[in-house]
Amino acid sequence: MRNPDISGAYDEKRCKDIERSIIKKYRKEIWCKFTKAINTYKLISDGDKIAVCISGGKDSMLMAKLFQEILRHGKKNFDVVFLVMNPGYNKLNYDLIMTNATIMGIPVQVFESDIFDVTSSLVEGSPCYLCARMRRGALYAKAKELGCNKIALGHHYDDVIETILMGMLYGGQIQTMMPKLHSTNFEGMELIRPMYLIREEDIKHWCNYNELKFIACACKMTEKRDASVNPGDVSKRAEVKELIKELREKSPYIESNIFKSVENVHLNAIISYKTNKTGRHHFLDTYDEGDF
Repeated sequence: MRNPDISGAYDEKRCKDIERSIIKKYRKEIWCKFTKAINTYKLISDGDKIAVCISGGKDSMLMAKLFQEILRHGKKNFDVVFLVMNPGYNKLNYDLIMTNATIMGIPVQVFESDIFDVTSSLVEGSPCYLCARMRRGALYAKAKELGCNKIALGHHYDDVIETILMGMLYGGQIQTMMPKLHSTNFEGMELIRPMYLIREEDIKHWCNYNELKFIACACKMTEKRDASVNPGDVSKRAEVKELIKELREKSPYIESNIFKSVENVHLNAIISYKTNKTGRHHFLDTYDEGDF
């Protein structure tokens, strides 16, 4: 097996092989699910300018290549910017991101921030929630500055079902990670998730097939935790991921049923629900009117 090229040199043949693997070998598992999500959830429109947000992990790097392919083969008239925010990566991680961008032929634009330092100084323990919100806000702001009307994030199918279960088990709520959202703080901006239907296992297979190495979690807090003698508790997401894996061994339909559960909500069988526009509704509000 060829050793992965981490020299940072552009190899046109290797880049073409990586692109061909998306369209050919992983057409069913990756390419078709990418285009299906775009069409099903109407994620891209003519005239869009999309900031494809690259964190350096396998998901966002693959997403960047998928956008390059759909620009070549798709029918919609839109533009993209491949945006990398450096929130304070260590040199090793930053260099790996730049190396992979070169190997894969992705023309990234980089901007700097100090989010890692800020969040680690403000929050004791895990700052993941605050960090994610701040990073998203910074991406929105930079994308808007560049004339974009959408940002694309690399969340995949497994992220979606894990989020559904996490909300139920640890948040006491039923909600999902939406395929697209209007920004509440940046007028005219949207967030889209075109990897929504792609399985993480297939992304890993694609990475291994192309002998590509990406960063995992580059957070400074994670690095400190992993280097400590007592690394602490496993994250809630990791717990839920393991739970889903155990359930899948008992039934192959578990994952798809979790995903479908938020598409098949029966309001007449819900105690209460709320919407942003009309607030909370309780079944007793209209029970005597015969609506239940």
